[in-house]
Amino acid sequence: MKKLLVTFIASVAWMTGYQSCSIGPEYFSQVSPDLFFDDQEKVYQRFARPFTHWADRMENVPLSSFTATSTLTGDELIIPNRNGDWYDDGFYVNHYLHRYTPATDGYWEYAWYGFSIGVAQAWSAMEDIDKYADFEALGFPSGTRESMINQLNVLVAYFYLEGLDHFGGVPVYTSNQEELQARATDRETSDFIEKLILEALPALPRKQPGDAEQGYITQGTAAALLARLYFNAEPYTGENRYAECEKICTDIKNGRYGYYQLASDFRDIFGFTNATCSELMWAIPSANGTRQVSGGRPEYSTHYNTWAYLDNPQFMSWNGICLVPSLDISGKNYRTEAGNLGGPFKLGSPYAKFEDTDMRKKNYVYLGNGRYEGMFLHGKLINPLTGEACTADGSREYPRGDTVAMVDQVAQLGPDIPDNPDTPENESRPRYPDGRKEGVLYAEENSGVRLMKFSPIPNEADNSLRYNPEIPVIRLTEIQYMLAECKYRQGDKAGAAELINEVRARYFTATGGDPNPVPSDFDEYRFLDEWLIEFIGEGRRRTDLIRWGKYTTEVWWDHPADGAGKEYLNRMPVPAGVINVNSKIKQNPGY
Repeated sequence: MKKLLVTFIASVAWMTGYQSCSIGPEYFSQVSPDLFFDDQEKVYQRFARPFTHWADRMENVPLSSFTATSTLTGDELIIPNRNGDWYDDGFYVNHYLHRYTPATDGYWEYAWYGFSIGVAQAWSAMEDIDKYADFEALGFPSGTRESMINQLNVLVAYFYLEGLDHFGGVPVYTSNQEELQARATDRETSDFIEKLILEALPALPRKQPGDAEQGYITQGTAAALLARLYFNAEPYTGENRYAECEKICTDIKNGRYGYYQLASDFRDIFGFTNATCSELMWAIPSANGTRQVSGGRPEYSTHYNTWAYLDNPQFMSWNGICLVPSLDISGKNYRTEAGNLGGPFKLGSPYAKFEDTDMRKKNYVYLGNGRYEGMFLHGKLINPLTGEACTADGSREYPRGDTVAMVDQVAQLGPDIPDNPDTPENESRPRYPDGRKEGVLYAEENSGVRLMKFSPIPNEADNSLRYNPEIPVIRLTEIQYMLAECKYRQGDKAGAAELINEVRARYFTATGGDPNPVPSDFDEYRFLDEWLIEFIGEGRRRTDLIRWGKYTTEVWWDHPADGAGKEYLNRMPVPAGVINVNSKIKQNPGY
């Protein structure tokens, strides 16, 4: 199924990305649904179509709606204004500053269309397959139809879970034939999600030892989504369902819903052969460049000339996303000191919260034959194997040929303009005569540490591996951390710490052990730090901050607390265009 799913995703992306240049008429025959399903591959194609939408909504930062709303609105990653680059009338910084409005474009708008179109596509695929595909005549193995239908039911539940997480109660449809609906209540939406998953779960396949992740939905996937629903029930519906979440997480760990094991190395989870990693519970599939499944995560994060450091001229980048910084303009650490923008801050400073001996904190370097190390780009980018460096091209803040140093700061740090005898009008002068500034509006080309966690980049010699890694969507560590938080909230802090430390230990196997394990009396901020560093960039930070009551009330770097009465920002606004089309839909309070 993976080959079919990957191929179909690629064909849809091609068809939607390009148009014919022919100036003459083109004629196409029409095929009715009852004649279309004449072989197994076409059934799989129809089944796969809503999964292509799922992949598109999840894989891209900054283009994916679900990942962007959860990643770029908290204290982990930002797309700052780089002297006009990435500003776009405030589109990107509006997310970080929580400037959400129904009439303004934002990823919240894409999120609404993302979940609602996903639901419609899943129902459409199910209706076509159920009505027109003769599984027995086409020679499918017994149970294939039931598996497909139940996977689509869980996919609908997933899309509705995203809708609930972003907006609260949303219109609930059970087919595409219904009239326009008003919004269901939060509880009704939650109950519908729960019902879909519980009814589908027994008929889904179970992952076995050695099975490769292929993008379809297993019992483990469905159980994990149900655990997410229960885990965040308090902000969703006001109910405490941690006990139910704990039960499901325990069952998952004990193998009730399939075979899953924690990986011993982060590169097993995110690297070039991760399809067979036993920690993955749901991932977007890819295969040796057939599908650019990364959708630009490294490309949108890295400096324009990072290709030289990576030894891969085929790599292009757009220098947007970086980590929320740990240091102020003068080098003070916002974790421990008050800098120019306040502090010390309990949230944020993600790079500083990784221990120096953590194997993930090394700079990313491709070692050859599918091997690599590190998860970040920080400091001067000089490849230790080739000596090639990432250098400035002179078009922005740094002189042409200067080796670029990625700094854990977002501030105006570029050099003053030197004398140039060829242009006397540009005599030596301060670049910022009114004083240098810092903040989300004042980034430069080297501002911010860069994340290389997803879809690692090989050198040019191994470029065929470039898009081989799957993109993890759910993995067993999330189950372990949810279980830990359930224990924590029931007063078992020691049990919670043990579960987290089991995961942390894998990052210090070559350095003599974890220098800062979670203590048995840790507080909520340490727990949020553990969620942050383990899942940075994976599209869950906003939800975690909301669950802990920090999203609108807490201060972090260049992000003041939203203030009293702003709790409504925990939910995104319904786009004005949606309400214009369906007047039955009411806006969320506060907007």
